[in-house]
Amino acid sequence: MSITTSQLLQKKKKNILELWMKNQLADEGLREDLISNDDLRAQSEELIDSLVTNLSSGNFTDLNSDEWSPVIEILGGIAITRARQGFSPRETGAFVFSLKEALLETLQKEIGDDTKALFTESMKINRLMDNLSVITFETFIKGREEVILRQTDEIAEISTPVIRVWDGILALPIIGTLDSARTQVVMESLLQEIVDTGSSIAILDISGVPAVDSLVAQHLIKTVSATRLMGAECIISGIRPEIAQTVVHLGIDLSNIVTKSTLASALQHAFKVMRLEVKKITPRTN
Repeated sequence: MSITTSQLLQKKKKNILELWMKNQLADEGLREDLISNDDLRAQSEELIDSLVTNLSSGNFTDLNSDEWSPVIEILGGIAITRARQGFSPRETGAFVFSLKEALLETLQKEIGDDTKALFTESMKINRLMDNLSVITFETFIKGREEVILRQTDEIAEISTPVIRVWDGILALPIIGTLDSARTQVVMESLLQEIVDTGSSIAILDISGVPAVDSLVAQHLIKTVSATRLMGAECIISGIRPEIAQTVVHLGIDLSNIVTKSTLASALQHAFKVMRLEVKKITPRTN
């Protein structure tokens, strides 16, 4: 970029900031519920200060160079923060695109008479800001992926509660599909609870599992085997007719595992194994 243009943008930095803020505040998609105008202005001012300073270096193509590290770091921080706050990709992109509009509008006002110079410098600004937009999107996507992974882990933990239904009897209702990662969470939660409570029977209720295929069955068998290694007996309940037919058609052998159609029948079986008897007390009538 020519020295004249870089000096021009440095000189008009305050004007660019005000024009940029005007563009952002006029956007119908502005999320004032997620970021205040003061915080938005602080972010914008920090970015434009760093950007205008780097433009004076004359390097506007190699964004991997050291001089662009401060700008990339600021943009990355903004993108990650917005991903965690719940901004959409469009809303995050609008932050950078509105800056490009402000820069191009400033160039047009200052060197509008020289159409050749305006075209040349505008193309440089366009390429630069497009590259910065791509970097912003890539960082935003990484931030969103981190949020999704964290939420997935939290949901997995919440959706696999180990319940102490009786002294020495645990129940683990499984809702949703079992995959390798979730099976690991299920096993860890169940085995830890067996150790903590000293329980001898664990009931895996799969009435909330939509379908059972060979992979899901293998995960269940692994969980049962791990439970037995801990010295506890495992019962699988919630076997619906359609699931039973699927298991038979797949040729999956569950003959060495106690299975029951409902959680109630599984609990009743557990009582028999532990030689417990629950009786209904009829109130006496005077």
